[in-house]
Amino acid sequence: MKHIKVPALKIEQGPRRALFSFAIQGKDIQKIASISRVKRHEDELVGYQRPEVSNHISDIRRYLESENPMIPNALVIAFKETVKFIASSKNSNFGDLVIPLVENDDDKPGLIVDGQQRAAALREAKDIDTFQMPVSAFITDDVQEQREQFILVNSTKPLPKGLIYELLPYTETQLSSNLQKRRFPATILDELNHNEKSPFYQIIQTATNPAGVVKDNSILKLIEASLTEGALYNFRDPSTGTGDIEKMIEVLSNYWAAVRDVFPEAWGKKPKDSRLMHGAGMTALGHLMDAIFDRYYTDEHEKNVTYEQFKADLEQMQSYCKWTNGYWDFGSEDKVKWNDLQNISRDIQKLTNYLLRKYRIEVWS
Repeated sequence: MKHIKVPALKIEQGPRRALFSFAIQGKDIQKIASISRVKRHEDELVGYQRPEVSNHISDIRRYLESENPMIPNALVIAFKETVKFIASSKNSNFGDLVIPLVENDDDKPGLIVDGQQRAAALREAKDIDTFQMPVSAFITDDVQEQREQFILVNSTKPLPKGLIYELLPYTETQLSSNLQKRRFPATILDELNHNEKSPFYQIIQTATNPAGVVKDNSILKLIEASLTEGALYNFRDPSTGTGDIEKMIEVLSNYWAAVRDVFPEAWGKKPKDSRLMHGAGMTALGHLMDAIFDRYYTDEHEKNVTYEQFKADLEQMQSYCKWTNGYWDFGSEDKVKWNDLQNISRDIQKLTNYLLRKYRIEVWS
């Protein structure tokens, strides 16, 4: 089999961790590594890379084609275990990386973890056949480890947050406290979006589901709020921050299926056409879910609140909600047109207080 052999330095980081530092002709990167695009295949997450950004690539290419270019930042490549390091002598950290060459992109031994835009610019740039590119590589067949390194490398950069959140449920490594806190809510969101029995099935907008109508961040916020002091808190393990995910999914599915069925004219539409699917509506209805749950749930019976219970109470709230037309009557001559509600703290709080007040006065009492 054809191969490329490059001089490399092995850098040991812990008993089972090793990095390999080397340089390679920029045009040869496409021969040894491909991009692992994030997508869904039969409802399973595949890959981890965002789409290429053409403007950014063009800017890098023009710089590479300038008189005296320099790119000091190394690409990060995850190699499969078909790549071998051959030390120059016994116990030496200097040697050669032997990288097999294959034609098929899916079978290439390397996946670019960081630097896809630079790699694309090197591929497209003219007259730079002798441009040496620094590379930092590690060897693993573990896709989870590749994703984890991708998150760790990119979480401090302006990477789309939605892509980070979608990858979180498929990792186990220790991350920053903020990402660590969001991993479990992101796991719940992922289940809601990809379980065919869920009322949210494929309507949450994520990196792999851009056609979704409700923003992933809106769902994450309501899940996090409920985990902190709402319905989902009852099934949470405070020592780990996780909990009984099946019970939580049951609560969320029962409630939001009832919302869907009580307000069918507002469900599944774009936020501009329905304030129910808007950040303000999702947040306010999330708090209403917690209130209805509190009315019916008792620890001693360990019975979850049913779809029928949620639906019966929501039906009594129907006439007070103006998701797609009319005016919200917040009292004291404060009337707001349905689509004037914005996803800002003031409007969210106003809508939340209104729904909770109506529920407690008109339904619960």
